[in-house]
Amino acid sequence: MHLLTPLINRTLADLLLLMDEYRPIIPDSVTQYYLQRSGFDTSDVRISRLIALSAQKFVSDIIGDAFQYARTRTAASTHGGEENRRRDRARTVLTMDDLAPALAEYGVNVGRQAYYL
Repeated sequence: MHLLTPLINRTLADLLLLMDEYRPIIPDSVTQYYLQRSGFDTSDVRISRLIALSAQKFVSDIIGDAFQYARTRTAASTHGGEENRRRDRARTVLTMDDLAPALAEYGVNVGRQAYYL
């Protein structure tokens, strides 16, 4: 038996206990709906909340990366003074040009189909 197995089981049990009290941003009903549509059936709300938490983290990571792409794009296009840079930094707009490379890092292709070109 591996030495870390009791520690991993205890940590997983602690995490599942925390899921009883934690409310992810994605509501339980929405998570349950999409889990059932994909063929995953569970009556344990802690498992669905854990999946919702992982989806929330996934989306958060993508948005963070897209924001970095947007800041890089706006910094490269800003040729004005320091005041213009401060104003532009406060109003960063995410576009598909920022989102597409961020999604590509996670294996999601949002390019157009060949027949649309």
